Amino acid sequence: MFGRVKPLDAILATAEKKSLHRSLGAFQLTMLGVGAIIGTGIFVLTAEAAQKAGPGMLVSFIIAGFVCAVAALCYAEMASMVPVSGSAYTYSYAVMGELLAWMVGWALVLEYAVAAGAVAVGWSGYFVGLLREYLGISLPTSLVNADALIAQIKLVFGAANSEAIQTAIATGGYINLPAFIISLLVTWLLVIGTKESAYVNAVLVMVKITALTLFVVLAVPVMNSANFEPFAPLGFGGISAAAASIFFAYVGFDAVSTAAEETKNPQRNMPIGLIGSLAICTVFYLLVASGVIGSVGAQPLFDAAGNALAPGSTELAAACATSGADAVVCSKEALAWTLREIGWQQVGNLVGLAAGLALPSVILMMMFGQTRIFFVMSRDGLLPERLSRIHPKYHTPHVVTIITGIVVAVFAALFPVGALADISNSGTLFAFAMVAVAVLILRKRDPGRARPFRTPAVYLVAPLAALGCIYLFWSLSGYTKLLFVGWAAIGLVVYYTYSRSRSHVGRGIVDVHEDDTDIPPQPVPPLPGGIDIND
Repeated sequence: MFGRVKPLDAILATAEKKSLHRSLGAFQLTMLGVGAIIGTGIFVLTAEAAQKAGPGMLVSFIIAGFVCAVAALCYAEMASMVPVSGSAYTYSYAVMGELLAWMVGWALVLEYAVAAGAVAVGWSGYFVGLLREYLGISLPTSLVNADALIAQIKLVFGAANSEAIQTAIATGGYINLPAFIISLLVTWLLVIGTKESAYVNAVLVMVKITALTLFVVLAVPVMNSANFEPFAPLGFGGISAAAASIFFAYVGFDAVSTAAEETKNPQRNMPIGLIGSLAICTVFYLLVASGVIGSVGAQPLFDAAGNALAPGSTELAAACATSGADAVVCSKEALAWTLREIGWQQVGNLVGLAAGLALPSVILMMMFGQTRIFFVMSRDGLLPERLSRIHPKYHTPHVVTIITGIVVAVFAALFPVGALADISNSGTLFAFAMVAVAVLILRKRDPGRARPFRTPAVYLVAPLAALGCIYLFWSLSGYTKLLFVGWAAIGLVVYYTYSRSRSHVGRGIVDVHEDDTDIPPQPVPPLPGGIDIND
């Protein structure tokens, strides 16, 4: 299980032989990180967190931020020591072996591709609101969500034929067309080139920061302390559930590490990009969440029996269509809605416009990370090698980028934002925990290796990161955990039927540094079944 470890020197040598162009500096990396982090989590999922925890979502932000902070310190050490593409997948390959590395890479599909779909759905909500407020155009319900399709799937799989499900079938839609289109447009931008994408992203990041600053300036002064009571209407269990979901608001800082192979002076710039982007975003999140809670309230909606309705459910949609339409938990554009409610109609529209302009930068970074993970897995032979082909003109991995874009577009077109965010979190938490474990193992196994950035108090920080990830994973909904297990099972099938037999490490194809070329090649142990690849 823990065999087939790819040595760090071999990983670095592979990157040198077939590398991407280094064009990103510390500022661009920080902006890429902020661009990936600030997005759907704060612009959209604030409503989801309010439905799960009420005002207690402030504690949820702190919990999720703390777990990300200790994980970021582990990531910073690994990224500065192994400045190549691949993120947690590459680190796991170097420390814990091919099988766990494959599972981490497989889980990262959930983190990046599914997350990109979630952000596209979040962008769609703001885009629909912009069309309504600025142009007076209301898109047909059938083109802006897939509620009717989801409700019919529930019926097929034996869900109760409730009034809420029938309402969703009658009034819902079958595809989120705006989310589908924006996913394809971002794919085209990524094919054009990394550097161009980074420049566009830097501009959009400034738009987002300006919008959030404006929101804080207008919402915080009108806060009412009464809106913070009851602080935790669903108890600490609700706060934990919200933390597991709002964790999505922080996902993205690790996407910086996937750009290590395209970074100038990565030993210095990677830690700056990782920790700097996380610090900037944490401050904004707490201020914005306080503004929402204090100005308009953030209490969850309950059914007739006194049970809190599940975010994204057909039951919540039915409640919002009747008595709960004036609650922030019902809004698909929470920040813009909040400003309109407190009397800043036009400013709310401007914040909605900023989100509509800026959220595509988050989709860009999520898809950027996914394509680089696939690129490295393909380069290692675990996926078809044609996926790692570089475009002759744009010098980007265009094949895997196009495939990823199509998958993301399908996710965005058919699934609600909350479900996509939770599924994405399950893969992310698994990957983060593996990085924390890898840092500890490598400290023991290879203490003399140069570490431009060292995780402080590593024997405290790394275990906290791993345990924090396990805690948040356990706080996810039951169906999300089952989906993760199912996805992992599919990954094992793919590995043992395709990847294991084609792995470069398994076939003895291991690159070395030029300094080692005068050393005679070392024999590779026979493969299972007695096959000797040295013959």
